[in-house]
Amino acid sequence: MAIYRFSNAMIGSLNLITLLASIPIIGAGLWLSRSSTICENFLQTPLLVVGFIVLVISLAGFIGACFNVAWALWVYLLVMMCLIAALAGFTIFGFAVTGQGGGTQVTGRNYREYRLESYSPWLRSRVTDPNYWNSIRNCIVGSKACAKMANWTPLDYYERTMSPVQSGCCKPPTSCVYNTGTMVVQNPDCIRWNNAPSVLCYDCDSCKAGALEGVRRSWHKVAVLSILLLVLLICLYSVGCCAFRNTKRAETEYPYGENRMRKIKPRWDYYWWRWLHDCKERLY
Repeated sequence: MAIYRFSNAMIGSLNLITLLASIPIIGAGLWLSRSSTICENFLQTPLLVVGFIVLVISLAGFIGACFNVAWALWVYLLVMMCLIAALAGFTIFGFAVTGQGGGTQVTGRNYREYRLESYSPWLRSRVTDPNYWNSIRNCIVGSKACAKMANWTPLDYYERTMSPVQSGCCKPPTSCVYNTGTMVVQNPDCIRWNNAPSVLCYDCDSCKAGALEGVRRSWHKVAVLSILLLVLLICLYSVGCCAFRNTKRAETEYPYGENRMRKIKPRWDYYWWRWLHDCKERLY
């Protein structure tokens, strides 16, 4: 009985906490839906989806554990299993598509430059799609990352560090050569570059590579949290299985400890084994 109380009390308490935590998550998603900036709108759908999933799971787990509702705990475990599988797949997929990249150090400078070919084909297909890139481009322009470099001196470009977006979008590649009387074969980004603040190198491959490098770095920071969350969900799922078994046991007229009866009905595979046994008896 002590194990029964412990597992059900733990599931009930944890799900009450996550139930309350889902409310501000949903509120943040609804608030972002009213924002006009594209960068914030990127977060709207994931926040709402996560918030509603956490709300449903927490509500089912809390009701099932605290009120001994077996079907609610069954729904809780089913959704939890799907969530664990989805998170594991998402984590593995994230490592697979962000394993490449990193850029190369520019000689004599404190920044790195990035090439689009260095990243996975799946990421490249995203940023080369005009529909995706227009949204990302507007987000980069709205972040004013390049505006912070407007007053830099030539010496600053040698001594200061740059973010991947600043290195790829706010300046031409370092290898570019301008104001020469002879035609020199150069990187196509050298031609795309323009001094106009609204143009710069926002349509360059180096800018797309810089955006992907930002995604790669952000993913590596999130990866640790994803792994910890996956371990936590597996632990919760294990405790939930114990609570589900205890809830089913509490529904019977003979709970564990009374007459030492664990079940009043045969296990699901009892009839199959009985049928096979009877077939064997008839053969011999």
